[in-house]
Amino acid sequence: MEYRISDKMRSLKPSAIREIFKSLSDPSIISFSGGNPAPETFPIDDIAAISADIYASDGAAALQYNITEGYPPLRGALTARMHDKFGIGGNDDSLIVVTGGTQGIELAAKVLCDEGDAVICEDPTFIGALNAFRTIGAKPIGVPAAGGIDPDALEAAIIAHPEAKMVYLIPNFHNPMGTTMSMEKRTAVYDVCRRHGMIIFEDNPYGELRFAGEDVPSIKSIDRDGIVIYCSTFSKILSAGMRVGYVCAPSELTQKMVVAKQVEDVHTNTFFQMVCYRYMTERDMDAHIRDIREIYRHKCSLMLSCLDEMMPRCVSYTRPEGGLFIWCTLPDNIPCDGVVKAALERKVAVVPGTAFNCDESAPSPSFRLNYSMPSDEQIKLGVAALADAVRAELKL
Repeated sequence: MEYRISDKMRSLKPSAIREIFKSLSDPSIISFSGGNPAPETFPIDDIAAISADIYASDGAAALQYNITEGYPPLRGALTARMHDKFGIGGNDDSLIVVTGGTQGIELAAKVLCDEGDAVICEDPTFIGALNAFRTIGAKPIGVPAAGGIDPDALEAAIIAHPEAKMVYLIPNFHNPMGTTMSMEKRTAVYDVCRRHGMIIFEDNPYGELRFAGEDVPSIKSIDRDGIVIYCSTFSKILSAGMRVGYVCAPSELTQKMVVAKQVEDVHTNTFFQMVCYRYMTERDMDAHIRDIREIYRHKCSLMLSCLDEMMPRCVSYTRPEGGLFIWCTLPDNIPCDGVVKAALERKVAVVPGTAFNCDESAPSPSFRLNYSMPSDEQIKLGVAALADAVRAELKL
């Protein structure tokens, strides 16, 4: 039987990161490739106690259908926290709960983009967002970014691509680069998009994982024109497996996102929404987040120290102030493929930069490292093996 796959799906490639996971069944491989939160950051005992109480006191509701917008108590608690702690959410905004942040990205693109439209992105950027755009027939347009998208280059891209409907940004601890956009640049980017009537999708899954430097206000917090869709998640601060995220955006847009979500999954898992609400209101979530920051401060510092000590000086890398990733770049635009292969031969898995390119056919001299999952010993051994792979491939 020859199956006639749709045009949208025929050219769509599987996530390179998920494919790399398939090679990690060998326990001897040290993985710097994932983006998973560290298991020790999960508050398992608290979640177990909350879960038991939910089933004892409100089990029927936990197992029942709910409204698509999200479990009302959780939406109320999130709305208050976003407003009071981060200055996010105005009178014309509303908040909906989504099944992980990636669904928020896909729903926004589905609401705003027709087949053949474009989404302007930092290049490189999050592979999940790129695949979400491609799935609905929208084309990612990359604008080279280092420390955030350049406002002048962004404006040029908007002018050159009148079919663009949205600008997708990760201002805090960017995936894959680990960089943070300055407040000056955020303001300038917002002004460019305001003048051109362009919607900004601000993806902020890592924003609360800052372990160095000073917090930078979100772009959404300066939105007075209703042009910013803000998305975040519990995945990096409570549990990735729960798949509970949220979107704050102008109500006219969230209402359409709700209709699109009804077709996809009716609503996000009710039980896990209840767990998130109870954790927010019955435990000290801010203290828990501070503990996570200390774990990642240590892991990032250790990996950077090992890179400083072992990696050839011709290789550059970012020095994140938060999040989960370090971005390494080879000299002279040398493609990363050989180093990625040589590293895997030495039992170390990293993600090639090509996985994050807006142009899937473009080469990349960079690769991404993750420090949240490996142990201290694995970080030391893995960086040593990776540095050896770089020296061998570059013939140093």
